[in-house]
Amino acid sequence: MKIPAHRFLAAAVVWSMAWASAGLAAVTREEAEDTARLLAALLDAGRVVVDRNQALIDDPRKGQKGFTPEFFEGQVRSEFRERTAVDLGHLDPARVPPLARELLPSLVQASKEVVTDAQVVINQRGIEYKNFIPATFGSQAAARFSRKSSVRLKQTALQPRNPKNTPDAYETAVLRRLATQSSRSAPISELTDEGKTLRVVSPIYYTKDCLKCHGGQAGEFDISGYPKEGAREGELAGAISVTIPLDR
Repeated sequence: MKIPAHRFLAAAVVWSMAWASAGLAAVTREEAEDTARLLAALLDAGRVVVDRNQALIDDPRKGQKGFTPEFFEGQVRSEFRERTAVDLGHLDPARVPPLARELLPSLVQASKEVVTDAQVVINQRGIEYKNFIPATFGSQAAARFSRKSSVRLKQTALQPRNPKNTPDAYETAVLRRLATQSSRSAPISELTDEGKTLRVVSPIYYTKDCLKCHGGQAGEFDISGYPKEGAREGELAGAISVTIPLDR
């Protein structure tokens, strides 16, 4: 059956309008900044949950650890709510901008997929160090999320152990600026690309638990086989970098 040309034109207009509203709508700087802040907090909440359960994950005596994707998600939701007062089960439009309501569930899903993929390693008996640590989780979750989104999420540091976390020129400049500050800094937010892109860099600082691998005598090898950085608690460890195009 031949379809009239005017029906093709009408359909094309409808799809064009739908595409524009779904994927190409511009976002304000304020919305992008709020979204970047929430994404960084959610990724770091996942890192904290992995760190909090590190002894369990690395217990060589246990097989099934119970550190399932569902268990992980429950703890992440609790940690994120405590940090931001945002309930991932109910993303209130009055508190969470549209872009964040779209992206936060995607990051939760990407994070759970990383934990799912790691189950064989996590539940392996007889091996203590599993190399499933906060940094490993964070890199994998950020990369998985970024592959499915126009927003880029990344862990980075001036001396990254993982080459995939190597900072770009902008991140290098911001990290060097943060490293010179004597106290903890709030996230740094700036427009780049002639105002078309928002870059937000949220610093991460070494905690006491981090020093097991990163503290001590610089150059000594830690349990993973990497040389220690000789870091101290409270020093800059790196950052979570979020890049959001304002014209989506």
